[in-house]
Amino acid sequence: MNENIEKFPKQNKQSAVIQLQSLAEKMQDMHLNQLFEQQNDRFEQFSLGCDDLTFDYSKHRVNQDIIQSLVAWAEAKDLKEWIKQLFSQELINYTEKRAAMHWALRLPKNTVQFSELSMQVNEQLDRMFRLVEKIHAGQYRGVTGEVIQDVVNIGVGGSDLGPLMVTHALSDFKVPTAKPLDVHFVSTMDGSQLSDLLHQLRPETTLFIISSKSFGTIDTLSNAETARLWLEKALGDRHCVLKSHFIGVSTKPEKMTEWGIHSDNQLLLWDWVGGRYSLWSCIGLPIALKVGVEGFQELLAGAYLIDQHFRQTPFHENVPVMMGLLGAWNTNYLNMQTHAVLPYDGRLKYFASYLQQLEMESNGKSVQRDNHKVESGTCPIVWGEVGPNAQHAFYQLLHQGTHAVSCDFIAPIQRYNANHFTYVENAEALIEQHHLALSNCLAQSRLLAFGNQALDQKELENLPIYKQYTGNQPSSTFLIKELNPKTLGMLIALYEHKVFVQSVLWNINPFDQWGVEKGKEIANQILPILNGQQQETTHLDASTRGLIELLLGNKKG
Repeated sequence: MNENIEKFPKQNKQSAVIQLQSLAEKMQDMHLNQLFEQQNDRFEQFSLGCDDLTFDYSKHRVNQDIIQSLVAWAEAKDLKEWIKQLFSQELINYTEKRAAMHWALRLPKNTVQFSELSMQVNEQLDRMFRLVEKIHAGQYRGVTGEVIQDVVNIGVGGSDLGPLMVTHALSDFKVPTAKPLDVHFVSTMDGSQLSDLLHQLRPETTLFIISSKSFGTIDTLSNAETARLWLEKALGDRHCVLKSHFIGVSTKPEKMTEWGIHSDNQLLLWDWVGGRYSLWSCIGLPIALKVGVEGFQELLAGAYLIDQHFRQTPFHENVPVMMGLLGAWNTNYLNMQTHAVLPYDGRLKYFASYLQQLEMESNGKSVQRDNHKVESGTCPIVWGEVGPNAQHAFYQLLHQGTHAVSCDFIAPIQRYNANHFTYVENAEALIEQHHLALSNCLAQSRLLAFGNQALDQKELENLPIYKQYTGNQPSSTFLIKELNPKTLGMLIALYEHKVFVQSVLWNINPFDQWGVEKGKEIANQILPILNGQQQETTHLDASTRGLIELLLGNKKG
């Protein structure tokens, strides 16, 4: 589908929007308390199941008329055809003239429809798996012959956020290794993370992964160069250090070779993999090192399950479609400009940070596919924190502030009792703590939705106004059977496809990120001035010139 092709008559699209605007006007004065009073079976009416995951959206300010109109909006926007185009090899990322085939990274081997694509992907995954097994078995050694015990992933953006989030989320799923193996992450360009880490590691037993799609990101290469100098100072021979202590993951084998990474230690990506969608590829090497080959394959299987659900399930029963429609309803029709992600499991500590990139880098756009300005708001501001911590930080604003905020609550049903978990002392006490977390998860979504109605009504009679709650803040709740590689893969893929659904509704390209690139270019213009290689600053604004003078010590603050 060309980006300028309109497959539905404009009046159909306009009528769907007009209908939603009319319904939104009626909903402005409607409280969630009223909706639940009108429908005792709201949970049954407004929740969906998909394998080991339940999606409850009954606490959104919707009724069946709104859901039908939202589905009609998606149909008028030709969502079904866009989904078909996504799961093809067409250049859907039209501004960069690329396909967007992250879904291909989780194709099972010997997939008939995409046999050549599946073969390419699995060839690289198999190379990664062999490397993982070699490291786990203690057969991969540094220049001194010692077994690798620490692996440092150097990357930024999608080369850091995805692997970091998943390895932390699956930290319980340890696999047997010849010697204890720890995985670390470095992303900051100022070198602070790397400096702190190097003081704790032994060069003889440390392996670095340089993850960079372009192998030209200055943040990553600066950290990589510092790591190389650290190794050379301790171990000597540069050639041997590069051959034994560095693995590269990139689309650019020639640049990896030029930097000094041996061809045996090069894992390849493709241009059709966006950075924020790349954890399923060899960018996920740190994940595979943490959870093992089988665990990584389960992660892929969970995502593939959602891919099939997204492609085949009718819209009103389709979890990512409903996630996207509800989010757009809140943003465009109920004027809710922020969205909080609140997992009630400490292992999902980095999930909100991961989603910030996935959603805001994808859909933070103001120009449509036809190069006209968007006609409505696009991506809300995404933020969040682990729920129990957030309760003592920003829940005050959610409950009694002036901002309308939609929320996602996420929790596993089971904890501390799965076969994958290592032995845990005081397991019974920890299970009770998990129940405490679950009770808080349900209580917070209840109070956000129903406000004073969630309180003891006798207590409410004499409650001062500053202790009262308005409620009517919508939320979704995701319950997963347990947090494991499969269910985490499902959860991530749900949000990936939600982002795509909303991009279709807003008529924007979710796969480019031109707004990210220009700041880097301007930084490269300023760097020579700070390094003393250039004196001229008249082309800069007065503020930047003044700040540079302070940084160079030529002016007192």
